[in-house]
Amino acid sequence: MATPITDPIVGIDLGTTNSLVAFVRDGVPEILSSREGRTLLPSVITFSDEGVPVVGYAAKGRKVRDASHTVFSMKRLLGRGFEDLKTAAQGLPYKLLPGEGIVKIEIAGRTYTPIDLSAMILKELKLGAEKALGTPVRRAVLTVPAYFNDSQRQATRAAGRLAGLDVLRIVNEPTAASLAYGLDRKRQGLIAVYDLGGGTFDISILKLHDGIFEVLATHGDTALGGDDLDFAIAKFVAEQLRARDGRDAFASPELHAELLEAAEALKIAFSEREEAILEIASAGYRTTFTRAQFEQLARPVLERTRQPCLRALQDAGLKPSDLSDVVLVGGPTRLAVVQRMAAEIFGRTPNTSVHPDEVVAAGAAIQADILAGNNKDFLLLDVVPLSLGIETYGGLMSALIPRNTRIPTVAREVFTTFADKQTGVDIHVLQGERERVEDNRSLARFKLGGIPPQPAGIPRVEVIFLIDADGILQVSAKELKTGREQTIEVRPSYGLTDTEVEKMLSASAVNAEADVEFRKIVEARNDAEPVLRATEKSLKQAYRLLPKDEADEVQRRYEALQQAMSGKDGAKVREACYALNRATAKLADLIMKEAVAQTVEPR
Repeated sequence: MATPITDPIVGIDLGTTNSLVAFVRDGVPEILSSREGRTLLPSVITFSDEGVPVVGYAAKGRKVRDASHTVFSMKRLLGRGFEDLKTAAQGLPYKLLPGEGIVKIEIAGRTYTPIDLSAMILKELKLGAEKALGTPVRRAVLTVPAYFNDSQRQATRAAGRLAGLDVLRIVNEPTAASLAYGLDRKRQGLIAVYDLGGGTFDISILKLHDGIFEVLATHGDTALGGDDLDFAIAKFVAEQLRARDGRDAFASPELHAELLEAAEALKIAFSEREEAILEIASAGYRTTFTRAQFEQLARPVLERTRQPCLRALQDAGLKPSDLSDVVLVGGPTRLAVVQRMAAEIFGRTPNTSVHPDEVVAAGAAIQADILAGNNKDFLLLDVVPLSLGIETYGGLMSALIPRNTRIPTVAREVFTTFADKQTGVDIHVLQGERERVEDNRSLARFKLGGIPPQPAGIPRVEVIFLIDADGILQVSAKELKTGREQTIEVRPSYGLTDTEVEKMLSASAVNAEADVEFRKIVEARNDAEPVLRATEKSLKQAYRLLPKDEADEVQRRYEALQQAMSGKDGAKVREACYALNRATAKLADLIMKEAVAQTVEPR
């Protein structure tokens, strides 16, 4: 007699195109059927005139005939602002609206957020799992692209809560895939997981050793996937329609949706056939596409996966030849052109033995089984995708947690005040790879007050960054003398765009030399500033305590340092600061002796 299942923890792959839910039964991950009786649940939602949502294949069937009531590709919108999505909106037939820090979607006069809509998909998965397992489902592990930033992870967690799920863990998709791939396979090796989904691309380099999955590096593009292949086809056809009769195929939501639907069907057909027919009935358009034509359109899109792969290898300190396996994940990896691209990048034939659609959900279920205490054979060690730090004096970012640091992690550093009698400090939390604050992304700001008024450099403020196993950041600042503390869970209003992420990383390499010089000059100025201020206060005493020629030398050195600080040469600033320190050494000694003499009472 089978043991009844009580309070199960399921694994969920919330996908751009399709979503799945899985559960480990008797040590084996099993993909559970939806209420429609299939393992794949299309991530499509349609609404009745009364606003009642329907999710899955029934909704997918209405993408074309009822485009104004049907939405899809929600994952691309999670945790992102309206300004981020202006380009992405061109490929969507439904209307995006600006909201308070988050994009909204208008459907038949009603507005929803991507969190609301993603929650509807998760709720349908939850109901399907409850039917399959015969018991209520309240707890889950959710997967996200490795390159999802803090805002996108927070949005995913919020969608889970809205669906009635206690989200126990958020796991990166390539890590989940490698967990499922590593089950019943060799227990050691260096694996590259090339994960091309419907709307996102991730590359992760993992080290597998005796059941420990350690992520060495990760990279990716949160707005690159199979949807872009569909749009490339749709754009090509739209240009032909425009040339034929001047029609703007993207102006009509119905025709736009039909174009994308036909393009998706064509793309899927090329995973098995050399040619296929593309038909747009409402436009009277029908043509035969060859696989070669499709691949010509697909190559520029897929070429965008090359740089993230090379950067991930570089960050891991590896060459392609060091890898023992390249594992392909995601529906589009069934395409021969995608497999050839991965082979070109890594110089080896990729492993296609895993089920590209199911492996992430299976891995999530294994992680759920680990959390349930049933599986002690595996351990996941994930990483931070982008560096995190705070703004310091002079417009510098001081990184507390470098990118690709293993999580969960904690980092702490002690800072001080820069002005006399400063009673508060502003903590500006940043994300990115550059030296200048303005070149990075602002995540949050908060103020720590109540610092006792003291000379600059005396107070000690400890800043602590704590990242949990889900990659969620918490920042605290504490003044060590009084114990006064302020804490914030970083909740940015929207996340980084794919372009911003790419720019951050490429710019950090291109501008590395300039950034180093910038840091040198800022640090030199920061070191020289207190010397300059102290000298300014004692210039009058110099002419009282020193011979005139020595006092004139102090004045000259003081002016020379001022001039050096207005330039951009850190070495000159340090040289001028050193010269001023030497010129004022005697003066400082005399001032000190005079002060001591004034405090000694006469006998």
